[in-house]
Amino acid sequence: MRLVRPVTLTALVGFGTSAQAQSCWENLTCTGPLDAAFPGEWSTNIFAPSSRTVAPTSILSLANTSVISAWPGSAHIAGNGSALVFDFGKEVGGLATITYTAQGSGALGLAFSEANNYIGLWSDSSNGKFAPGGGDGAIYDNFTTAGNHTYTMDKAHLRGGFRYLTLFLITNETSSTIDINTISLEIGFQPTWSNLQAYQGYFHSSDDDLNKIWYSGAYTLQTNAVPVDTGRWVPTLAVGWANNGSLSNGTTVIVDGAKRDRAVWPGDMGVAVPATFVSIGDLDSVANALQTMYDHQNHDGSFPEAGPPLLQQSSDTYHMWSMIGTYNYVLYTNDTVFLTKNWDRYLHAMEFIYAKVHQPSGLLNVTGIRDWARWQQGFNNSEANMILYHTLQTGADLASWHGDTTGLADTYRSRAVNLSAAINQYCWDAPFGAFKDNATNTSLHPQDANSMAVYFGVVPASSSLSSRGQSISSRLLENWTPIGAETPELPNNISPFISSFEIQAHLTIGQTDRALDLIRRTWGWYLHNPNGTGSTVIEGYLTNGSFGYRNSRGYSYDDSYVSHAHGWSAGPTSALTNYIVGLSVTGRLGSTWTLKPQFGDLEHAQAGFVTSLGKFSAGWNITNGGRSYSLWWNVPAGTIGNVTLPTLPSGKTGKVSIDGKSFKNKSVSKTNGLTFEVGGGNHSIVVVSK
Repeated sequence: MRLVRPVTLTALVGFGTSAQAQSCWENLTCTGPLDAAFPGEWSTNIFAPSSRTVAPTSILSLANTSVISAWPGSAHIAGNGSALVFDFGKEVGGLATITYTAQGSGALGLAFSEANNYIGLWSDSSNGKFAPGGGDGAIYDNFTTAGNHTYTMDKAHLRGGFRYLTLFLITNETSSTIDINTISLEIGFQPTWSNLQAYQGYFHSSDDDLNKIWYSGAYTLQTNAVPVDTGRWVPTLAVGWANNGSLSNGTTVIVDGAKRDRAVWPGDMGVAVPATFVSIGDLDSVANALQTMYDHQNHDGSFPEAGPPLLQQSSDTYHMWSMIGTYNYVLYTNDTVFLTKNWDRYLHAMEFIYAKVHQPSGLLNVTGIRDWARWQQGFNNSEANMILYHTLQTGADLASWHGDTTGLADTYRSRAVNLSAAINQYCWDAPFGAFKDNATNTSLHPQDANSMAVYFGVVPASSSLSSRGQSISSRLLENWTPIGAETPELPNNISPFISSFEIQAHLTIGQTDRALDLIRRTWGWYLHNPNGTGSTVIEGYLTNGSFGYRNSRGYSYDDSYVSHAHGWSAGPTSALTNYIVGLSVTGRLGSTWTLKPQFGDLEHAQAGFVTSLGKFSAGWNITNGGRSYSLWWNVPAGTIGNVTLPTLPSGKTGKVSIDGKSFKNKSVSKTNGLTFEVGGGNHSIVVVSK
């Protein structure tokens, strides 16, 4: 079965372009998708609220954070320092309006926290300064007369991410009191969407935790899509916070975290963008983020490590992530206007980074040593070399898509082949069975480089080096703790960012059970953590289960500085769609695609996403105790895909029928699946044991 490949690709118009969009943050005229692309029972897992104006759901005691009552209800605060905690039930962010009735004089205080264990009269840290005496503190509405009052937070004090709002009374008068009448919050994220539940992708499986983890990643990405004038102000304030920094042009932009740093970080986008594509589908925010990196490219061709207003410099890895982000964006949108506009800058960026490849080793020599928080970087660092390999491979595709006729695509692929050979020659530790952190003699075998080596194909799944991938997968298990994988390059820390690459590495070589195990013990642990948001994915945490990410290595941060809604941790969202359901795009907009399910211990799974070519969806179901399964897909006409049928869970040989007709002379053996090419449309396959 085969259909003709499309002659041309249609550029993605988008669900609301920057030129068309008038931010509903100011004008209440949103231009995002009006409806979910795939409504169904899975919609109950969406954490996004049904309205852009939300209210708390319960009142907690400040003393022990136990529930006092539901909200709306009665909320009386009397006495200096007295407080009530209002729980929104999930991560939210924006500007709050409080109406209250006061007696006497004093001030109504507002303090915010993402995590339950940092609730208090002092907000959790978003500016990085120590508290008390510095840090975020609280904001206040002073009152001098009795009666009804209304307070609305000013825009500079937008609180990007929190679950808990503490309202308290500051007064010198023993008779002063406050009665809270109403609390409303105008959501500040995903500013061009009137319907925050209008997801353009979905996922559903037989495991409810995996379903919630997928949607917690998706919701995190929504909280990271922010109005372009709400970045964290730099330099940060000694006391308090200000989220009125300029981030990019346009209307909406994807940043690293809801609470902080609220800036464009291209490394984070390496995980966040693929997850965004399969879930919420907001690629306008991605385009604006990438464009701001191009607009702030340095004269030597290097990109900043982070976008404005931070504009941090000197990171070879994040420089390359901007280039990889360009590939991902064009893959998902076919926005050739964007590519053409920035092509000369992209070439300058490639010249900058490839000039650091030195002979005779043929390895990248890292001089821009800032990175994701790993403790060591520089020289022939293996992680950076893995990223360069992927940069070259994706650069070859970009050159082809741009229509280059000078042989750049072949040049980049040749360079990638040579780099892979050099990495395997100089960085592989044969006695240990994994890559070293550097080409020098070192006992450090990092999680990041080894995960990326498998995921990016530096050790291909089918070659003389294929056994190295299986060895790496086994060695990575040695870092695991009951609550996630400790990263050796940042000891005592668990990084869901780097673990996002690890789960995809295991899946790349068919180690499905390992990937699902790591998702459950890492993201599942946080999902059920009583101190977490219960709705988003966390930046990182310590192996002892506390939230003091990175502080074990001497960083001078308040432990509450960790972000509890960080898009770089959303790896399971794309992994569950692309590997467990098995549906991925390989050509722009999905002109070509693959369907290669991995069952693991699940009974069924399905997923979908949208490009301007139309809707893509697929799913599978195990039946008869593992002796048979069904697989279906529905993709746009005119596209071409490669479908790989897994072996039966029972291990038996299976007969294959497609669309109700026997697939003659084709079967799934006990050890090998079956791969074939198929065109678009709505199709189904049944595999039954012989």
